[in-house]
Amino acid sequence: QVQLVESGGGLVQAGGSLRLSCAASGRTFSSYCMGWFRQSPGKDREFVAAINWSGGRTSYADSVKGRFTISRVNAKNTVYLQMNNLKPEDTAVYYCAADFTILVVTTLDQYDYWGQGTQVTVSS
Repeated sequence: QVQLVESGGGLVQAGGSLRLSCAASGRTFSSYCMGWFRQSPGKDREFVAAINWSGGRTSYADSVKGRFTISRVNAKNTVYLQMNNLKPEDTAVYYCAADFTILVVTTLDQYDYWGQGTQVTVSS
């Protein structure tokens, strides 16, 4: 079992920045691909970014490329999502997820463990 707890969400003006954190406990953190997803009211949960076990490979949704950066510190069992130049359309609940694989996973259904989510609201 893996427990995931997100933090760092909040209210920010358009153009601002936030850094989300996801702290993991349970099985060996470095064995997992970690991903960030988001869900807005009335919309499906969508992929944002993912990072492989070593941090050497990443993947991003087109909508966030160049603005968001995913990273991890295995010694701290933590994955981060640095979000810059935020836009109102980035407003959503952001979820951290873990998948026991060496690959970079972008599909929601493959992830085994999920956090409870953290709200990000971007005002115009």
